[in-house]
Amino acid sequence: MFDNLREQANSSPFYEDEAQFQEAAGTSAAAPRRSSSGRILGMTAPQRFFIVLMLMFTVCILGTLFLLVTGKFGI
Repeated sequence: MFDNLREQANSSPFYEDEAQFQEAAGTSAAAPRRSSSGRILGMTAPQRFFIVLMLMFTVCILGTLFLLVTGKFGI
C-alpha cells in the first residue's frame, strides 16, 4: 500500500506542476523586489510612529500596574 503511494509521489512531484503553471501564467517564483518608497511592513512613517507610541504607553501602563500590585510603588 505505502509502496504505491511512494511510487506515485516520485513519479509526479507537485513542485514541477506548480512551476509549469506559473510559467504558463507568466509569473515567476522569484522573491518580490523591495521598493525604496520608505515603507516597512506596508506602513508609512506616521503609521509606524503611532503603533510605537501605543506600544510605549501600553508598556508604561503595565509596568506601573505591576509596581502597584507588588507594592513597590504606592499612590
